[in-house]
Amino acid sequence: MAAGRAFLCAPACIGATARRLAFASPPIRPLASAPHRRAGARARCCATVSSSSDASTSAPPPSYVITTPLYYVNAPPHMGSAYTTIAADAIARFQRLLEKRVIFITGTDEHGEKIATSAEASGRNPKEHCDIISNSYKTLWADLDIEYDKFIRTTDPKHEAVVNDFYSRVLSSGDIYRADYEGLYCVSCEEYKDEKELAENNCCPVHLKPCLPRKEDNYFFALSKYQHKLEELLTRNPSFVRPSHRLHEVEGWIKSGLRDFSISRASVEWGIPVPNDTKQTIYVWFDALLGYLSASVDDGEQASLQQAVDRGWPASLHLIGKDILRFHAVYWPAMLMSAGISVPDAVFGHGFLTKDGMKMGKSLGNTLEPKDLVDRFGVDAVRYFFLREVEFGNDGDYSEERFINTVNAHLANTIGNLLNRTLGLLKKNCNSMLAFDSIAAVDGNSFKNNVENLVDKAKSHYENLSLTSACETILEIGNLGNLYIDEQAPWSCFKQGGESAEKAAKDLVIILETMRIIAIALSPITPSLSLRIYTQLGFTEDQFSTLRWDDTKWGALKAGQAMMEPKPIFAKIETEIEEKGQASPKEGKGGKKKTRSKGLVEA
Repeated sequence: MAAGRAFLCAPACIGATARRLAFASPPIRPLASAPHRRAGARARCCATVSSSSDASTSAPPPSYVITTPLYYVNAPPHMGSAYTTIAADAIARFQRLLEKRVIFITGTDEHGEKIATSAEASGRNPKEHCDIISNSYKTLWADLDIEYDKFIRTTDPKHEAVVNDFYSRVLSSGDIYRADYEGLYCVSCEEYKDEKELAENNCCPVHLKPCLPRKEDNYFFALSKYQHKLEELLTRNPSFVRPSHRLHEVEGWIKSGLRDFSISRASVEWGIPVPNDTKQTIYVWFDALLGYLSASVDDGEQASLQQAVDRGWPASLHLIGKDILRFHAVYWPAMLMSAGISVPDAVFGHGFLTKDGMKMGKSLGNTLEPKDLVDRFGVDAVRYFFLREVEFGNDGDYSEERFINTVNAHLANTIGNLLNRTLGLLKKNCNSMLAFDSIAAVDGNSFKNNVENLVDKAKSHYENLSLTSACETILEIGNLGNLYIDEQAPWSCFKQGGESAEKAAKDLVIILETMRIIAIALSPITPSLSLRIYTQLGFTEDQFSTLRWDDTKWGALKAGQAMMEPKPIFAKIETEIEEKGQASPKEGKGGKKKTRSKGLVEA
């Protein structure tokens, strides 16, 4: 067919020197059957495949592949993209605690109309612009304690090779054809919109900007061909789209009838010379989605689609914002079906973060800067607030007052103060040395069972991606510890001496064992805070890095174990008004309050 002889521009930065990939129907290498491919990918993630001579050795642990969207580099990252990545990092850390072989993929999408516009506005060429913005994501991820395994850029050579192979497979399936298209196009969404879904004045309902009339000679993907297969997928596996209300959205889209979508844009629109009318630019979504596959290939290797599938597919979870649900839950699985590749296990569409009741986004110009929040309040506060206070899957609103009150009450008071005053009592009365094993200390006490029940509950919440509920349950453990120490009043028991002092020494061990368990259970949410707790309990950073969820079992603290000098572990956020002890009349009537985090101060 004519399309079979087409040349498409490589997925490079818009405006950069055009590289052309020849998609002339190269020989198709057969992929393994879907069931074998799923098992093989899970067994080989992040490791070399064992030879047949190693068959007698134990099987490697199962893999868990989690992805964020590949973030668009028209502007630096904002709190919306940070929220997705913090959540993905928490899920990945929990899966590592379960001893899964995690591949956590993130990265940047570096082609599209908005990028060319942004680069021109900043006075840079597109490649310089993409390099700067992509690096800003990496820097922010480090600031937010994000431990990703793979960072893919759609300008990477390995990505180009995987796109080439994938396109050839879809082309050979007869699912790409050429046609004219005319409609209303949202530049920010990078897609055409149906008139019935537009707001007043033909505005995009997401970006609130007018959609523009556009007519193009494009290549299309035959999405409508996969209508019934997608319906069967959702019927067979309703957990493919989560949470359930997102599933209902996807079912509605599919039942209303699927339309074929464009996978190309005429190159002349991007300022790239067009020698003839068969030269096109790959459409952003058709190309960018393939980053989830190409990311698994190591840099410098000869990349191919088969290699990408073997290394890290299928994905266990695509974590995305709800605004790109259609692309991931409808377009993407259909594309994979066309290429003969397994679909991901699940797609989770979380809600929007709002500010002043509106979605935050680069296109709307009302972003909340995550770097500013980290600089002011610390990474633990930022991670905890957004994972605890924004119910995962729903929209959530940011309020600075709520932010400060939440992290002070939960992290500084409930958790931080409990550890600090317990270690202080241990230093004063036991020379910072544990007098009993934690198993012996809790013998005959129902407290241990209560903690273990809450730990099991927290694990279940993590497994169900209920991150808010996981935080609430772990905080319940802290509340249980505070209630226990207040009721037992070890400070009074030490003064009485004898058996009362012995019981008090046991009570301190019980609380410190509880804090050890909290440190592990909370580590997916606040890894730095958890490390500070663990090291104050006399453990090393290396010991912390090798922890598993099974280590939440009661009994790790031993008699004779020395605790560290008690130092508050969380910086209580204080306002200048609090520091002065009283507000000025103007401030008392709603004047702006200045806030700062005063180092690690006692709660």
